[in-house]
Amino acid sequence: MLKKILYADSGADNAQDMLKRLIELPALKDSELSILRVVSSTTKEEEEESTQQAEAKIKELITKLGIRANKVTSIVREGEPKTTVLKVAEETNADLIIMGSRGLGKLQSILSNSVSQYVFQLTDRPMLLVKDDIYVKRIKRVMVALDKSPAAQYALDLALFLLQGYQDAELFLTRVNPDLKADISFSKQEMEENPILAPAVAKAKRMGINYRCLVTGGKPAQQIRNLAEDNNIDLLILGSPERRPSIAKSLPDLDRLLGSSLSDYIRVKAECPVLLARNEEI
Repeated sequence: MLKKILYADSGADNAQDMLKRLIELPALKDSELSILRVVSSTTKEEEEESTQQAEAKIKELITKLGIRANKVTSIVREGEPKTTVLKVAEETNADLIIMGSRGLGKLQSILSNSVSQYVFQLTDRPMLLVKDDIYVKRIKRVMVALDKSPAAQYALDLALFLLQGYQDAELFLTRVNPDLKADISFSKQEMEENPILAPAVAKAKRMGINYRCLVTGGKPAQQIRNLAEDNNIDLLILGSPERRPSIAKSLPDLDRLLGSSLSDYIRVKAECPVLLARNEEI
């Protein structure tokens, strides 16, 4: 499912640490990894110097990751970072983009020319965002937020794929029903029989993946963020469908830019890496 991974390296330690944790998963042992560094320059001499420095940084990162250089494709490009990441993702046919993020919200992302937010707006590929101010841990607790949408089901499939063959992990299957009160409580059996979670429970059982169910009410964005924090989640996977018609895909989605969407709220507020699951076929 994630055969080709593109890591856009800005030098952020947290994002590099998350990449290392991710590629340690058994499910990704055969995945192809491309590491991109984007440079900018005004003269030919500056471009050559910047390229050499970028290549050296990629070599340092490969050493840090503990993988052989022949298992990685190094890419150095001159240009605007946000458009270059999108272009290289298309060229490499990446199944996942990994980037660092400052976790800016609302108009801050627009005014600061955020690279990660721009890529999130325009890509139709899953994207793993790692904020600069979070602590990256070994991936042992993975949460996936579920509802009836195809995007949520794709997020579940990604979570199950990542955890296959990995016995140390626990999958938190989470349902927040906005029609229920936030302080409502359910028994373990009631949660496992929840109509949204029951099919996911069956899939996890078939694959031999350890799981736990969480069901509550309230505002989904805030509750998902709170549940992730309360359960010390290491990776949160969230469906993030493309809502714009194809004719408008080159234009920013103002709802997301202004922070009114669930995925944008969690991207900014969650205290763990967030994988926004998006599939162009959905």
